[in-house]
Amino acid sequence: MRVDAHHHYWKIDRNDYGWITPETPKLYRDFLEKDLKPHLKKNKIEKTIVVQAAPTIEETEFILSLSNESETIAGVVGWIDPENPSYKEHLRRFRENPKLVGIRVMIQDMTDENKILEPSYLNAFSYFAELDLPVDLLVRSNQLPAVLELLKKVPIRGVIDHIAKPEIKQGNLEPWKTQMEQIARHPNIYCKLSGMVTEADHMNWEKEDFVAYVHHIVQVFGKNRIMFGSDWPVCLLAASYNEVFELLWEVLPGGITKEEEAKIFGENALEFYKLK
Repeated sequence: MRVDAHHHYWKIDRNDYGWITPETPKLYRDFLEKDLKPHLKKNKIEKTIVVQAAPTIEETEFILSLSNESETIAGVVGWIDPENPSYKEHLRRFRENPKLVGIRVMIQDMTDENKILEPSYLNAFSYFAELDLPVDLLVRSNQLPAVLELLKKVPIRGVIDHIAKPEIKQGNLEPWKTQMEQIARHPNIYCKLSGMVTEADHMNWEKEDFVAYVHHIVQVFGKNRIMFGSDWPVCLLAASYNEVFELLWEVLPGGITKEEEAKIFGENALEFYKLK
């Protein structure tokens, strides 16, 4: 089964998405399952993981409600606020819906990424670890030192979104390369091969721009802890859904077997999110 392990749905009039404005017209409209289905069908993708795109309880409720009526949504990665004393109650309520498969922490948007090392976050991460709850980490490459410290303290079941957003446009590999190798030493951490085109030159990227980054992730995480994600519709800033899907096929290292392809394009996501 092919799985898109990372994409979003949103309705603009819900007013949850402060980062989506009329100044980004490619994204400033509704994106729902009917818009994605043709792309899934074309690329023989049967199931998807919908990930929160706004830091609100209401948005998680919204995408969970979508999942209840969906043929394609296998799981939802929601949001809670670890600094809210009621976060466990919110999580308990969300988990009553079997489609809730994980929580995302948006480190990217923190003014100081070291917030994740404060007691409120460490306690929450420890609670997630006790539950063996999958945690998506949305992080930029310059924030990876804080993630490394977190992983020394708490053995979470986690996945790095968008290969940690390295500076692909500038062609910079270090210190991202070394830090991702260190993160990959933690056996409970996976990595999403997603969100890469938007870190490149939106108008002039070439597949060669991504080879060194993808090859490094495959080398350090192995074939069992990496997964394809489209990051649709955010990817539309730089590429179509089909271009993103085809790009990963083209830049993966040679010699990958059919079995390994099946893992990267589906089985690993199902394994990580406990859907198999």
